Amino acid sequence: MIKLVGIAGSLRQGSYNRALLRAASEVMPPDSQLQILSIDEVPLYNADNESELGIPEPVAALKDAIEAAAGVVLVTPEYNGGMPGVLKNAIDWISRPPQDIPRVLRGKPVALMGATPGGFGTAFSQVGWLHVLRTLRMELWVEQGPFYLSRAGDSFDESGLKDADQRDRLRSYLAAFVSQVSG
Repeated sequence: MIKLVGIAGSLRQGSYNRALLRAASEVMPPDSQLQILSIDEVPLYNADNESELGIPEPVAALKDAIEAAAGVVLVTPEYNGGMPGVLKNAIDWISRPPQDIPRVLRGKPVALMGATPGGFGTAFSQVGWLHVLRTLRMELWVEQGPFYLSRAGDSFDESGLKDADQRDRLRSYLAAFVSQVSG
């Protein structure tokens, strides 16, 4: 069984990116699983708090889950042409202390996806992640190219990702990523 973890970079329960991550978990290939992780309880990073209190429990749980996974799916919104602060904050915490980077993040395959009501997908946000992922020496998966879901308001309803073509595209994208990380 190939196990991936996924993190949506939005705290809003009804966000398109959370909906995309849920849809991804539903279309995983056989013998694979996508565990959805939450960043809702991750506090703002503060080095003083880290020194005094250590790594918060929600962050420790994220780190353990990422370490145990074959790969990571980051589902990133785009806010004002850039990456969302809450997801960047979570990654900053996950990279602490620096000596944990090789254990948790270095060499970890990562796929980027994103959904937006706009027309450009999350292209700017995904480009913004490139430097961060490179700095952490994660392995950005680019074989299928980026996964953007533009005009997301037309693609989702209360049952999830209603657009059959988008579901098929998502299924294909994830199957290719699973094939890469299992290879």
